[in-house]
Order: sequence, then structure tokens, then C-alpha cells
Amino acid sequence: MRRAVVVGSGFGGAVAALRLVQKGYRVVVLEQGRRLSAADLEAGDRSLRAFLFAPKLGLRGYFRQTILRHVGIIGGVGVGGGSIVYAGVLLRAADEVLSAGGWAASGVDWPRELAGPYATAERMLGASSNPWTGAQDRHLAATAARMGAADTYRTDIPLGITFGPPGAPVGDPWFDGEGPDRLACRGCGGCLSGCPYDAKNTLDRNYLWFAERDGARIVPETRVEVVRERDGGGYELVVADTFAPGARRRIHAEVVVVAAGVLGSVELLYRSRATGGLPRLSRALGSGVRTNSEALVGVLGPDDGTDLSGDGPTITSHFHPDPATHITQNRMPAGMRFMRAYYGPLADGEDPLRRARSTLAEVARHPAAATRAVRARRWRERMTVITTMQHLDSEIELAWRRRAGKLGGFGLASATPGDQRVPSYLPPANQAARAFADSIGGEPLNSTIESVGGLAVTAHVLGGARVASDPARGVIGPDHQVFGHPGLYVIDGAAVPGNLGVNPSLTITAMAERAAARLPNA
Repeated sequence: MRRAVVVGSGFGGAVAALRLVQKGYRVVVLEQGRRLSAADLEAGDRSLRAFLFAPKLGLRGYFRQTILRHVGIIGGVGVGGGSIVYAGVLLRAADEVLSAGGWAASGVDWPRELAGPYATAERMLGASSNPWTGAQDRHLAATAARMGAADTYRTDIPLGITFGPPGAPVGDPWFDGEGPDRLACRGCGGCLSGCPYDAKNTLDRNYLWFAERDGARIVPETRVEVVRERDGGGYELVVADTFAPGARRRIHAEVVVVAAGVLGSVELLYRSRATGGLPRLSRALGSGVRTNSEALVGVLGPDDGTDLSGDGPTITSHFHPDPATHITQNRMPAGMRFMRAYYGPLADGEDPLRRARSTLAEVARHPAAATRAVRARRWRERMTVITTMQHLDSEIELAWRRRAGKLGGFGLASATPGDQRVPSYLPPANQAARAFADSIGGEPLNSTIESVGGLAVTAHVLGGARVASDPARGVIGPDHQVFGHPGLYVIDGAAVPGNLGVNPSLTITAMAERAAARLPNA
């Protein structure tokens, strides 16, 4: 039986694992994070040490933050990948987005080719219309009205969450009783720090669950260091223990799917090319990286006893202030209390240096007011984070450079192609913060990573090994196979060729379904 190795277990890797098993392969999934229990997720909500993933610092959690020169990136690590800490939002990208920019340049008719995979992904991820609304949603509705977009406001946002009587057992409502039993959402608002209540439809409850049932083997706490082509065909993977990277071992496979998330996939491909393992990789590797043109602003509500944190899932409403912009609210889980240190005064301005000076001057003039969010009582109950995304095109590059932080070794570094720069300031985001603050009687805030550091911050990094019509434009072809290396595929967010303007999990899953359908049978 032919062996296939999948590197990563997120939205791309989970799909590939199940579909490869169904195509007759002997499948091994290598995941650098841990397999998490409900107790692990509860511990992450209580303890920053149990929450953060940083193996070199001895942190074995499941939430990772990466700061590069031009961007800050957050995401999940563990069996289930980003689904562990995503908000469950399952929005399709608009056809006009999939027909423009980098999407059009890839040579694929994406609106037509993703229609069926979108439907499959929605069914597998359990997309359901949100039934919850609360105070935070009412203030977002007022925000939409203040911004002239009341007609676009919706609370029926599709979520990958199991609903029913709060906290009640509901059996398996998704797969005719063949899947795992579930509990209905209790509306705790904690989706972003992991759901210990078995209500969020994480990948270990659908794709990975069926892949394991049908014979796939998931090996957690395993980091892939290099992929090498073998004489005569196939590949060798050099792997090590994530948390004790001493001894290394080798795994051979006829088919390899790289699905380690944008940072993980791009770094693995760079390292493999640099060591001679994949010598024909396109020089377009690392280019075309997008942040979904994202900004994270905040509003600290008044200390009047109102609790915004526990009347629904993390995200329950959204609107479009203009055709290019999408805005959602976010309830804050207990595990993200550390984010209070990230928020300071609201500041406008396209020029990053002037904006930083303005923010620091405000802190110097009014230190008590400027640090109110950091010192706030009941921060979680009072805080709303507003996510703004745009499908307007902007990009950076992920380069492979010698870095001081790597003790002279090589690592990923961000760079800007020509005069392009991913924006760290989005005017609609600040407008939304002010409008929401006016509605609730609170204080609008910027992330100081954006306002002082001048970095774009995103949970939705995309690209770097994008789909293209030829190797001069991208790393993989329309079938997701790496140019110059047959049997090697990239199936995750790194393959995405353009901004989406909405949460990308559903589109990544749909692209993975489309790619998996094209993989050869064993």
C-alpha cells in the first residue's frame, strides 16, 4: 500500500488526511502540537503558561504569537490546528473577490470550481446559522447604523458550532450518528481559547475523527525539519520531537502533503530547498503573502456591571461598511486576558511613524487615561475586540535570512516587495471603534502593536506558496502539486493566492477539498 504523509492537521491537512485514506493510501499525519483534552483547554483559560506555544521557552500550550518586522501573526497549534482557537466563522468569499487580483491571475475559475467544495466543507464543518444575540451585538448594530451600513448588519452568521438547548447532549447531529456525540453551545464566548465543552466543530470532531476511524495515524508532538526527494521517486522526511528535539528519525512516503500553516509550510519548504532536499522549488516561494488586510481595534465598556463576554459564541454578528470591508465583533475569553497589555489610545494616520509619535505623546500627556485598558477591572467582561478585514490587495514577502534571534542561523523574516506595504491602519476600523464606543459609552482603543509598532496584526495570514499557472508566479500548480517535484503538494492557507476580506477557514477547507479530489488514487 502506498504511503502518504501529511505535515500538519489544520484545515488543509485534516481534509487531505481523510481524502487520502479514502483513496486507499496508508496515511500518517505529523503534527508538531499536542493532542488536547478538555482539561488542557480549561487549563489554557486559567494559565498563560498552559495557553502559549513556545517550545524553546518550555511552553507546551496551543496558542502561538509570531512577531516579524512587518506583521504579527497569531494562530493555533495542536491536533486540529487553527480550528482549536478559531471563532468558527464559515463565510464564503464573494464571487467577485474570487474572480479578481491574485485569484484571477492563478488561471483557475474559482467561483465555479469552489461551488461544490464549499458545500462539502460547510457540511463537514457543521455550518449553522447563529441563534445567539446579546448586548455586544446590539452595540455592533448601532455601530453599523452610525456608519451608514445598517442594511448590511446580520446576526445569522454561519458558524461551525453545534447548537441546541445550552449545554445539552445532542448526539451526533452532523453525520447521521456515525460521528462523535456532541454537546450544544452554552454561549460562554470562549471559542478563541479553545472549547472544552465539545460544542465547537473542531477538526478532531469531523475530518480527523473520520480519518483516524478509517485508518490514518496521527503522530502529535512531531516536527518535520526537512523534506528530501529520493532517487527513484518519493520523499524522505527528517522529523524530531517538538519538545525534546534531540534524536531524529526518517520517514519515507510516495506522497507528501505540506499543510503546516503559512509560517510552518513556507519555513519547511525554504529549509528543504536550502539543504538541497527540494532543489527545484520555485523562486516565488515566500512571495504573495497576505494578511487579509486586517486590523484589530478594541472598545473598553464602562464599569457598570454589564458583562459582554458570556452571551453567545465569540462572533455572532457582522456588517459591511463598504463593499471592500467586513467587520465583526469578538467576545474575549479568559485565556486572552494578556491582550489587555496590547491596547492603548486610538490614533489615526496612514504614516506609521507619525501615528506612533501621536500615540506615545498621548501616553506622555495623559498616562492614567492612556493606560486605563491595561489596568481595567473586569477587563474581559467589558472588552470588545472589533475585527476589520478587507479584500483590497496588499502583500508582503516571507524571506529566508540569517537572523540574530536564531543564533546566527536562518529563519523567516518579512520584507516588502517594492513600495508595497500591508497597512497597519485601516480607517474603517477606527471609525467602527469610535461608533461602538459612542453606543456603549466606552473608550475606543488601538492595538499598540499596530499604532506604535507599525505592524499589521492578523489571525488570517495567507499565501507564500500560492497557486499559479506557472513557477514564475507561484509554487504550486492548479492541482496544488509543487512545480518540479511530483508527488509533493501544498494544501493549506499558504496556497491561497489573494486576500478574501472574510474569515478564511471555509475557503481553505474548500480549496483543500478541491485539491484532494485531484490527488491520484493509491
